[in-house]
Amino acid sequence: MILLNDVSKSYDKKVVFKHLSLTIKKGELVYVTGPSGAGKTTLLKLIYCSEYPDSGKINVDKWEVSNLKHSAIPKLRRNIGIVFQDFKLFSTKTVFENIALPLRFSGMHPQKIRGSVVEMLKKVKLLHTADNFPPYLSGGEQQRIVIARAMVTNPLVLLADEPTGNLDAKNAKSIMNLFNEINTKGTTVVIATHNTEIYRGTGRRGLYIDNKYIEKEFIG
Repeated sequence: MILLNDVSKSYDKKVVFKHLSLTIKKGELVYVTGPSGAGKTTLLKLIYCSEYPDSGKINVDKWEVSNLKHSAIPKLRRNIGIVFQDFKLFSTKTVFENIALPLRFSGMHPQKIRGSVVEMLKKVKLLHTADNFPPYLSGGEQQRIVIARAMVTNPLVLLADEPTGNLDAKNAKSIMNLFNEINTKGTTVVIATHNTEIYRGTGRRGLYIDNKYIEKEFIG
């Protein structure tokens, strides 16, 4: 599903990855952890094709991301959902409008958009917030809306960058339960985090990144 082969990446003179290789199988839920600045976010950006490697090869399903034409990136991203720590919701758009954005960009018929958004709001248990604006929701509710927006296109892969970083313990647990539910339905999930509590005891595979490499793999 996701393959990095001998990937190197630098920013100016700072080397982030050097000859990094890893495989994430279809249907896995994998945690990526390590100290700040180790490259967790960069790894997600490489998979999402918002950054390109200096060398090496990256494959996501049938796409060779490391050599993808610019015109093909939107099609790739319709198959990859992404969740950010700082939500990135539009404060002047309603919850419904925020979730509908990826579908509108894809050219879906408005009637189908409505059905898809309502279904997703039901899944994250926030249908009652459809006409609200994000600033009036709690942090946990906003993160659920972000996940709904990421999943509304039925992506093959869901990436999450520090998804519990701004949440209290109760909301963090709720969000992780939602990721697990998404994963059990077949979506490959990759979560970058520095919070050891969210993967401890999960039995899921973890990758510890530091010093430009995957220093170790572990089971949470």
